[in-house]
Amino acid sequence: MLSHPLDHLGITTSATIFANLGTAPLIEHAIAREEGKLTRHGALLVDTGKFTGRSVKDKFIVRDAVTEDTVNWGAINQPMAGEHWANLKADFMAALANQDELFVADLFGGSQPEYRVNVRVITQMAWHSLFIRTLLVRPTADELAGFLPEYTIVNLPSFKANPERHGCRSDTVIAVNFSEKLILIGNTEYSGEMKKGVFGLLNFLLPAQGVMPMHCSANIGNDGKSAIFFGLSGTGKTTLSADASRTLIGDDEHGWSDQAVFNFEGGCYAKMINLSAEGEPEIYATTQMFGTILENVTMDEATRELDFSDGSKTENTRGAYPIEFIPNVSEKNLGPAPSNVIMLTADAFGVLPPIARLTPDQAMYYFLSGYTAKVAGTEIGVTEPEATFSTCFGAAFMPRHPSVYGNLLKERIAKGGAQCWLVNTGWSGGKATQPGIKRMPIKATRALLNAALDGSLNNAEFRKDPNFGFEVPVSVPGVDAQLLDPRKTWADPQQYDQTAQELVGKFIANFEQFVDYVDQGVRNAAPTAA
Repeated sequence: MLSHPLDHLGITTSATIFANLGTAPLIEHAIAREEGKLTRHGALLVDTGKFTGRSVKDKFIVRDAVTEDTVNWGAINQPMAGEHWANLKADFMAALANQDELFVADLFGGSQPEYRVNVRVITQMAWHSLFIRTLLVRPTADELAGFLPEYTIVNLPSFKANPERHGCRSDTVIAVNFSEKLILIGNTEYSGEMKKGVFGLLNFLLPAQGVMPMHCSANIGNDGKSAIFFGLSGTGKTTLSADASRTLIGDDEHGWSDQAVFNFEGGCYAKMINLSAEGEPEIYATTQMFGTILENVTMDEATRELDFSDGSKTENTRGAYPIEFIPNVSEKNLGPAPSNVIMLTADAFGVLPPIARLTPDQAMYYFLSGYTAKVAGTEIGVTEPEATFSTCFGAAFMPRHPSVYGNLLKERIAKGGAQCWLVNTGWSGGKATQPGIKRMPIKATRALLNAALDGSLNNAEFRKDPNFGFEVPVSVPGVDAQLLDPRKTWADPQQYDQTAQELVGKFIANFEQFVDYVDQGVRNAAPTAA
């Protein structure tokens, strides 16, 4: 049942409406509609078609009086003219009218009641409804009875956009209208577009309320203190936060208010490639639970067994599951304001130390930089690591200017006195592409993180890194001291010096875009060129 009908947006349709269905009936519909299959252990396996990730270049924001001076327009936040939006909306409404079946889910974006938004999601596919119901916060029966939609997402994979008529790039479109509180998604089955649509919405709304929206995971220690983990895909954000000895708040999207750090979501969306019971037991266990959705994972049709090592379709295989599938989770998806801020990076240049202590100015510098690196090799002839700078560790989801989020972080750190750390989960001893070079041992990373989170690391002896200026511990119990000084792990220290300066140069060049928006203290936090 819907507490408010669909016609509040002018939607008229003869489709059969399946409203706010639970997990089991949605899975039944998905199987009956041949949208997916059950694995041996009861998870729902789906194939997202030709789109196995977000269509970043096909996302647009309607340019109007609300967004003209508040959105950071550019290659990421692309404008859509009002007349093109009007055409697109009209065509979406016509497409909705002709559907046989539609699935509707009324959900919350955000776990802290003061800052959450009511989101209605209308989907063509049953498994998409299950996905978004899994990922967002599910209202209670009483909350559903009086649910009033504020924002609406319409997701029609069968809809093909017309670039000339709709002002977009291709026949795929993701269009956001903040004034009309409507998001339209067409011609893609990749479910992450819905999830990130809500994230982008909160990233636009919350700064005006003094709340810091963050692309991070978060958990709570036995001492009752929270930690947040910023990081781009592949840096260990989900893995390191799903620690059985700590209480999980969430794995991906959070807000930092005066009172709390709170999860935007009610579920997790983890990468599945090369998943193992030994390496990530908590996440692996979710793949054997009814209610988990697995995207693009390979399955043996005869045995229904999964092969997580097979990335032949995509390396971005994914699993979506309710957060309560992870042991030891926060009952209300929130915790106290963080005492520790962890910025994760996977440095493929082999330059950064496994952990470094940051001042508030350095924290803002590295937050705005949003650095990680990926291993080259996906293209013929590319043999060197590639630096990736994604502002605020989530540039693709930040509608406002990066300085808005950077200044909010600095204010939050100053107000709460949080300690900040840069943690490198990447490579040590050389560049990732060099023979025999391995990633940081996960045991060392966990030992360093534990020492940082329990406060004992602050008592260690520190040295100042000559290239980056942050403080690096000299020795930590249980961690090879040589690992703490990357230069000593290289066979050729001079080659390390050269590579370090190359990376310094990349940081400095990238930060030029922010120099006019930060104070002198943050400018002084830049690494030093020789």
